[in-house]
Amino acid sequence: MSKKSIGIFDSGVGGTSIFKEIHALLPNENCIYLADSRNAPYGNKSKEEILQLSIKNTELLLSKDCKIIVVACNTATTNAIDYLRANYDASFIGIEPAIKPAALKSKVKAVGILATKGTLSSHLFHKTSDIYASGIKVIEQDGDGIVPLIESGKLHSDEMKKLLETYLKPMINENIDYLVLGCTHYPYLIPILKELLPEKVTIIDSGLAVAKQTKAILKANDLLNLETKTPTISLYSNGNIEVLNSILDNKFETAYLDF
Repeated sequence: MSKKSIGIFDSGVGGTSIFKEIHALLPNENCIYLADSRNAPYGNKSKEEILQLSIKNTELLLSKDCKIIVVACNTATTNAIDYLRANYDASFIGIEPAIKPAALKSKVKAVGILATKGTLSSHLFHKTSDIYASGIKVIEQDGDGIVPLIESGKLHSDEMKKLLETYLKPMINENIDYLVLGCTHYPYLIPILKELLPEKVTIIDSGLAVAKQTKAILKANDLLNLETKTPTISLYSNGNIEVLNSILDNKFETAYLDF
């Protein structure tokens, strides 16, 4: 069992930000990554659509004999992970916006969150916010348009910069000191965000926390791969494979897969 793969899926290439954290922390582990770029973004889809796509991805990873599945998508986690855990005999790791550390650490009691509509409107997000962000001003921003730009290879475009300037302005006006990234595509925006935000703003994403949780669950179930030989890393996209290669700096073998 320990030599089986960690399965990871996202609505496109964004979840590679999670894959890279997992690979860095667990370099011995075999990994299979699914970039469901054909159906990106999940954030503007109905709960039922998100659920069906999550089921499709889960069943494909289970058919490839994965020992654990990381739902590397905030929208899929908040809308589907309860169903997946209840209906499949597998361990699932989810991801949700890191509103808790931002709220606890904010000195000015004002934090921004950039996320998808599907995440911001979810029950899980509101539950977490109600628990940890009481008394904190949370400036929510739906990042509409960001994922399609990344998925079409326009990460560093003027169009992206102008979009981010529009989204960040209300947060800057409210004097935030933390910005929470609520979509796994968004860590790739950090260099641009740092240019646009005041220096005092700390950017938080959930990548390392997810990697640590994955390691903890594997260890607790005696599933860590302790072999030191080169792992098998399989990254698949059902969209433009060049976008996946580009976001990974051509460091890994990738392939097109119709799923």
